[in-house]
Amino acid sequence: MANKSLLTRILSSIFFKRANIGAVRYARNSRSLYTLIREALDKSGGLSGSNIAAFREQLGVVTRLLKAYASGDYRQLPWKTLIRVIAVLIYFVSPIDILPDFLPIVGLTDDIALMLWLFSGIKDDIDKFRQWEFTGATAGNEAPHRTGTIKIG
Repeated sequence: MANKSLLTRILSSIFFKRANIGAVRYARNSRSLYTLIREALDKSGGLSGSNIAAFREQLGVVTRLLKAYASGDYRQLPWKTLIRVIAVLIYFVSPIDILPDFLPIVGLTDDIALMLWLFSGIKDDIDKFRQWEFTGATAGNEAPHRTGTIKIG
């Protein structure tokens, strides 16, 4: 119940509203999108804990999805989902939000809660993307057969 309350506060916050506005700009600029992906991966590299490996794996899938979208290789992602993913990543990389990241222990709670909300909310789109990655072809293009970490830049 407290988690739902935190999510409600995050989603209605000025910080997330600004992230949503910025998401449209990022969606139309591949270079900015690649930078956002790199920042999200960099931030996740500093996380530690017992369940972080699963979190990083899901983040890896989402960032591969965005990279494939930005490169034009994968365009089967609904616009609404794309904006949601980008907005959540903008919020995630921002150090100033509902619980500022510089606060020990609790500072990343809102970021991780929002990312977990995203992962569960776009599960079908993630599954479709993974299938696209696995099968290797859409519209005559070969999908990359990657399951590991992506290198950006």
